[in-house]
Amino acid sequence: MIDFENVSKTYPNGTHALNNVSLHIDRGEFVFIVGASGAGKSTFLKLIMREEIATSGEIIINGNKLSRLKKRDVPYLRRHMGIVFQDFRLIDKMNVFDNVAFAMRAVGESSAAVKKRVPYVLDLVGLKDKMKDKPSELSGGEQQRVSLARALVNNPEIIIADEPTGNIDPELSHEILELLTQINSMGTTVLVVTHEHELVREFNQRVITIDKGKVISDSAEEMVDLSYGYDEGYAETYAEAPAPAPAQPDADVDISSFSAAPAEEPAGEEEPYDAGEQPQYPDNVVIIPD
Repeated sequence: MIDFENVSKTYPNGTHALNNVSLHIDRGEFVFIVGASGAGKSTFLKLIMREEIATSGEIIINGNKLSRLKKRDVPYLRRHMGIVFQDFRLIDKMNVFDNVAFAMRAVGESSAAVKKRVPYVLDLVGLKDKMKDKPSELSGGEQQRVSLARALVNNPEIIIADEPTGNIDPELSHEILELLTQINSMGTTVLVVTHEHELVREFNQRVITIDKGKVISDSAEEMVDLSYGYDEGYAETYAEAPAPAPAQPDADVDISSFSAAPAEEPAGEEEPYDAGEQPQYPDNVVIIPD
């Protein structure tokens, strides 16, 4: 589903953010991306979202080579992604319902679809009774759940969570990861960037460790380099971890409408992705200016 082939990224100021990265992420995987600040994690995500373009190498998502993707087609790529931000990116003047509905309206969904889907997704994250509240009336954990609902509402194939637990309490961090695991269990690919290695150990999923722009470890069984500040026992925990078992949703959470993604198409000669003359809508990735 996601392939990096010898990908490097150098910024105009000379910073080498990624250096010859090659990896493959299957459809339906749950992957933690870990590493110190400045290791290249944010650049990794920006390349996937096509916010940045690789200096060299190729990134392929769902068979589409991003180097050949036309600028007008980037919004269509992003419609398959849901983004969860560390700082929530909610619109203060909108209530919870409208914050989540905004993502559906941005891609041209009907009012009937919005009215049906938004309450369902808010119920999924435990906020159906908060639909009329403003973000300022919510706790940090509740605001992050609104952000997660907004990412889920268009039923994306990929959820990208950039430090989703960075601004909430440890107890609530576990709750957010549980929700992401439940969604992943229905076939959605989940990528989580985090510094919280305690959560990484607990959830026992695939781990990609980036350091100084390079992938230095990939998979729960490999030893992790401690040189950039993880605590004692971090590497040993991964080395001894058993193969992760498929996550199971909690019995009291209904996520049946999140259908699994379709199977991969047979390999063949790839054509440039071109949306043609379809009507254009804003990106599904909601960026709220300061």
